[in-house]
Amino acid sequence: MRSGFTLPQPGLLWRAHLSVALAGVMNFGFRMLVPAMPVIMGILLRDLRYVRQYRHYVGKFYVHFDALREGPVRHYLSDVFLQVKQVPDTIEGECVQCGNCCLNKRCAFLEPVGEDKFQCGIYGSFLRRMSNCGSFPLHAHDIARYQCPSYFVAPAKPVLWLQVDNPDRPGGR
Repeated sequence: MRSGFTLPQPGLLWRAHLSVALAGVMNFGFRMLVPAMPVIMGILLRDLRYVRQYRHYVGKFYVHFDALREGPVRHYLSDVFLQVKQVPDTIEGECVQCGNCCLNKRCAFLEPVGEDKFQCGIYGSFLRRMSNCGSFPLHAHDIARYQCPSYFVAPAKPVLWLQVDNPDRPGGR
């Protein structure tokens, strides 16, 4: 599935092509590593549940990496890592733990914590800090892609130019 990203200015076209190529290589590599991912995550995160529940997590990682092929890896590489696009939007709001931004609830690390509430199972780990997760939402496109109910693009605030009286200048201005 192709994402709806637009290409940047012509001077940055090489970065866009690089991000597409790197995303393809990374997505292929991730997919090949799925059978080993529960063991790798168990070691990296020092959490044996990934190994103890091997079959369960292999299935979750297949779903997770299929979701990554839909654009999040390219988004991370082009907009976060390589910084191809400028981010003009002012985003406001706060997380309501709906799980939509977590690959539309397909993230292997997403854990339910209540009725329609989710939390990141690796929130405090170094792995999350290196991921795309910490940059959500970066654009209005992110909010629309995941149908986020709580973040929104804030309207531009008008700049008002007021004349301020300066008592130190003659005439007060």
